[in-house]
Amino acid sequence: MTQQTNFSEKELLQDLLATEKQVISSYSVGMTESSCPNLRNTLEQNFKNVEQIQYNIFNAMHQKGWYPIKDAAAPEVQQLKNESNTMVSQLK
Repeated sequence: MTQQTNFSEKELLQDLLATEKQVISSYSVGMTESSCPNLRNTLEQNFKNVEQIQYNIFNAMHQKGWYPIKDAAAPEVQQLKNESNTMVSQLK
């Protein structure tokens, strides 16, 4: 006799979110490793599609209170923006 496991909606969304994050990571590596423009474009489009799916799953979880977030303080956000801009300008 086979035992059937019923997952809650929360568990299913958590699993989907984790899977989408792994897929995004794989596409990211594929894009950075690809030297073929056509393949890179395909991977980039797939990445964008999966990223949107991941964001939709996150939003669904957040709306149900299953993925609480804490907003960063404005000074922290500004500091990170400044650091990021400094790094970009140094790379140019």
